[in-house]
Amino acid sequence: MARSDEAAAFFHAVYSAVQEIPPGKVTSYGHIAKLIGTPASGCVLLTLPAAAQRPRQVGVCLKHLPSDPGARFNHDNVPWQRVINSKGIISPRSVPAATLNQATALQAEGVTVTTSAMGELMVDLREYGWFPRSLPSEANEGLEDSSSDDSDDDDEDEVGEEEEEVNHEEGSDAGNNARRRRR
Repeated sequence: MARSDEAAAFFHAVYSAVQEIPPGKVTSYGHIAKLIGTPASGCVLLTLPAAAQRPRQVGVCLKHLPSDPGARFNHDNVPWQRVINSKGIISPRSVPAATLNQATALQAEGVTVTTSAMGELMVDLREYGWFPRSLPSEANEGLEDSSSDDSDDDDEDEVGEEEEEVNHEEGSDAGNNARRRRR
């Protein structure tokens, strides 16, 4: 399928960003979308509200990641397995073996994958989450100074938000209420 220049640029940005996730870490589809910015209109999906659209577009890009080792971006050089949903769950697919393949690939990198009471494969975002304010390549190019004193606080807020989503899913109302009171 031929892609527009805008869509091709978005796919390139997604694949490049995913390549920066360190081994043994995971991030969410939404965080990749946040790191690369809002895609131009006409890219991949246009029917959803913008906030819901971007993480889904990242998922679409990863779904279409070429397996051909001769392609610039492919399954061997883009660590697709390191992108999961914002609740720490490995997103289910139409082929259940694909979810297990992702869990196996993460485990090979030292990431602990557990099974929830609902049978979902999960990763603890507090331990394995990677949520920088900018991509390391951008910080290296001097586009944003990641060594500022307040960068650690912002990273904790990001993980805290992810943590709140995970705890909310698990029904931890007491934990959520305590976090809300601290804010």
